[in-house]
Amino acid sequence: MGDTSSSDILVSFRGVQKSYDGENLIVKDLNLDIRKGEFLTLLGPSGSGKTTSLMMLAGFETPTAGEITLAGKRLNNVPPHKRDIGMVFQNYALFPHMTVAENLAFPLSVRGMNKADVGEKVKRSLSMVQLDAFAGRYPAQLSGGQQQRVALARALVFEPQLVLMDEPLGALDKQLREHMQMEIKHIHQRLGVTVVYVTHDQSEALTMSDRVAVFHQGEIQQIAPPRELYEAPRNTFVAQFIGENNRFAGELVEHTGDTCTVQLARGEKIQALAVNVGQPGDAVSLSIRPERIRLNNAAEGCDNRFSGRVSEFIYLGDHVRVRLEVCGKTDFFVKQPIAELDPGLAVGDVIPLGWQVEHVRALDPQSAE
Repeated sequence: MGDTSSSDILVSFRGVQKSYDGENLIVKDLNLDIRKGEFLTLLGPSGSGKTTSLMMLAGFETPTAGEITLAGKRLNNVPPHKRDIGMVFQNYALFPHMTVAENLAFPLSVRGMNKADVGEKVKRSLSMVQLDAFAGRYPAQLSGGQQQRVALARALVFEPQLVLMDEPLGALDKQLREHMQMEIKHIHQRLGVTVVYVTHDQSEALTMSDRVAVFHQGEIQQIAPPRELYEAPRNTFVAQFIGENNRFAGELVEHTGDTCTVQLARGEKIQALAVNVGQPGDAVSLSIRPERIRLNNAAEGCDNRFSGRVSEFIYLGDHVRVRLEVCGKTDFFVKQPIAELDPGLAVGDVIPLGWQVEHVRALDPQSAE
């Protein structure tokens, strides 16, 4: 990332650690630069350190070691309300005894803004989230989605340089959640504010972000734009956590340049991209996305060709997941658009299938977790 000049960096974590008991590190040696105006998502399973990192940035937690800077200034002893950071939580945290307009005015009057300016800014924020008609209502009179919009407007009303969002859509149903993802993304694009967003939902992270940082056991495993994360995972954890993949355990036979040969337990050999492998004889985990596998005639030109027995069809509307038995693995999945599926294919059929060398990644062996 050497091409980013320091003036483009809004937030820096340097050697940040967090421990609650003095022994176990929830966050281990975190080094992270957040760029001005970017939408960065911290993604990971629960307990991976993503929320703790966000809370340290917000000021609700103190780092055990290391330092965090915002716009070049150390934050370590700055209280939350003096950090110029907007926050949106999953539970909205709106004041129930205040109207929508009063909720939005609160952060402004706390900052000593005069009444006329407050009124103007509140109006602007309400129209940004399309709630102009709701200024006089109380939170209890709003739906979950509307409350979430008010919380969003309140976090943005004082024009902070940074907005932190912790699982803000977790309580909403699927359709509303997807609608709000787009809404937040578009507001971000309009305002150009820097957003740090925490979620454990990978599709949400891929849809919304400029970059995603994947957390696991207190460390960032990979930080990259969504497409790169999905197409080019650096290790087995990232490959598994982002999207679906077929995994084979094998042993490295040889490694030449970018590619390698991996032998499976039953003797089959697979040509793969060597991404994260050791020496010949070492264990390797192979990762292949279900949508990259070709069936029947389409498999003819592939670098890796095998046969598979069809076990099950799982119908998902626009595509079908076909479960096959391949190379001794009973849960090998192929994803096919409905338009490309051979209607004659039936359970029990044995068919040729294959994939190109660039679509199978040789990674570190699966850990025992």
